[in-house]
Amino acid sequence: MESYANTNYTVAALLIEAVTGRPFAAELESRILKPLELSGTLEPGDRTDIPGAHSHGYFRYQDGDDWKLVDVTEQNPSLLFAAGSMLSTTQDLQVFMSALQRGKLLPADLLAEMRAPEPKSGPLNYGLGLFAQDTGSETIYHHNGSAPGGYGALMFSSADGTRTLTALITMGDAEVDLLQVFPPALDRLVKAVF
Repeated sequence: MESYANTNYTVAALLIEAVTGRPFAAELESRILKPLELSGTLEPGDRTDIPGAHSHGYFRYQDGDDWKLVDVTEQNPSLLFAAGSMLSTTQDLQVFMSALQRGKLLPADLLAEMRAPEPKSGPLNYGLGLFAQDTGSETIYHHNGSAPGGYGALMFSSADGTRTLTALITMGDAEVDLLQVFPPALDRLVKAVF
């Protein structure tokens, strides 16, 4: 892989289905969700509701001179498929990321491949599913994601999986430019944790 692209995750899911003869969601359930007891995580397909207690996602947009806010909690995430359609909790994300980094999901050689940045990924330092980030004192690994409006998820971990940072981000009616405010705030948070 020369660069990050959501299409790569869709191709990987289709390959999983072709090789196993089973739906991607079934393989996800049997190989990851059940063994790690991730009861708050599901691949929703085209359903638009979120089961149980959950936060709401909002999208703020400009309509002429007016700013408007719309609740986008119920949306069909199937367009993202394996590139980000899953619903989860921050607790399940923490368990998953810690298990991945501790080597509970992959053999050591495959985990090393995930972590090794591809030379052509440039400053993103992207490997095969993980971004590497040098904090000055250690290298941490992360992969964040978001839906086309309303929600974002953060997953960061130390190499040994003993320290993790997981968070949910949702936007409200704040009159701020998130592209200006979020990156430095995230940098401060990551430095405080790691």
